Amino acid sequence: MRGRRGDRMAINIQEHMAINVCPGPIRPIRQISDYFPRRGPGLEVGGGGFGEAPAHLAPLALAPPAALLGATTPEEGAEVDSYDSDDTTALGTLEFDLLYDQASCTLHCSILRAKGLKPMDFNGLADPYVKLHLLPGACKANKLKTKTQRNTLNPVWNEDLTYSGITVDDITHKVLRISVCDEDKLSHNEFIGEIRVPLRRLKPSQKKHFNICLERQVPLASPSSVSAALRGISCYLKELEQVEQGPGLLEERGRILLSLSYSSRRHGLLVGIVRCAHLAAMDVNGYSDPYVKTYLRPDVDKKSKHKTCVKKKTLNPEFNEEFFYDMELSTLATKTLEVTVWDYDIGKSNDFIGGVSLGPGARGEARKHWSDCLQQPDTALERWHTLTSQLPPAAGALPSA
Repeated sequence: MRGRRGDRMAINIQEHMAINVCPGPIRPIRQISDYFPRRGPGLEVGGGGFGEAPAHLAPLALAPPAALLGATTPEEGAEVDSYDSDDTTALGTLEFDLLYDQASCTLHCSILRAKGLKPMDFNGLADPYVKLHLLPGACKANKLKTKTQRNTLNPVWNEDLTYSGITVDDITHKVLRISVCDEDKLSHNEFIGEIRVPLRRLKPSQKKHFNICLERQVPLASPSSVSAALRGISCYLKELEQVEQGPGLLEERGRILLSLSYSSRRHGLLVGIVRCAHLAAMDVNGYSDPYVKTYLRPDVDKKSKHKTCVKKKTLNPEFNEEFFYDMELSTLATKTLEVTVWDYDIGKSNDFIGGVSLGPGARGEARKHWSDCLQQPDTALERWHTLTSQLPPAAGALPSA
């Protein structure tokens, strides 16, 4: 840098590093005047000084650094995002439809397409697929997954995924988590981005279309204080804390569709075990071998046990079996129907998956189902019920077989 011909102008080392080396600051510099003083006492450099910045440096000195970058200066005390810019702005968008059918208690999720996904492989592409979870709830018990589209950043799925046993109560408090991941056959699959949709945004029998940018969500660490079985089916520590600390909340282990009907002609209760949905996985292969047992409590003679057949390697078994309890309506009003679901294991004790009790001492939908059955004889009433991880009070001493 020269002033007059033959004379070299001294430049401060800070100015040299800021102008000639850095094309622009990565983060806004709060006090730019420290590097480009315009007025005040000169800085001694090699015996010379200057009181003002050279004229050709004035525009750079006066311009805020954020304006040079096209960004806004963060507020004082604001937390700086630790993620890279491409992680927060270029994850891509996901297009999908949601439809809640209240009559059949089903939630239909149509995963359509994604655009502009973040490249995850060395070839600059990705092998994306979509996973669905209902929160709060057991991760493996309600996970649904699309097929994988190879070598693309703009995948098209057009797949319909359906949740069964979704009640009106679920719509009011559950959240659908939609995750887009990259499949990697040589290592662990990589997370690209996710969307969380509160189901209360849906209206019964009205399809809602979504086209939303993916967001980055950092999952919390798995808890170390819970058992291995719970750790295997938990999604986030936050959901488990809600289960453990919330009053009256238990971990969900799936759903069961029951049919109750009191026959005035046969003078007895007809219990139909229709099907289960999204059961918790109890085996290492990610499935269970479920069967259902029913008891009518109190059971002094221990003759009220009924048991379905075992359905192999499934989390959504269909039983379509019926059991009959010979009992007068007045006596039945004092009874409690106990329904438990178990995982069959050869050579060892069977694993408890979940259970529900229906009777005068039950709560919510379980009590209402029982009451409606007694008040509407000769009418078959089908209702979905949530299976919880806690055994009903009388089930702890039951044999597992």
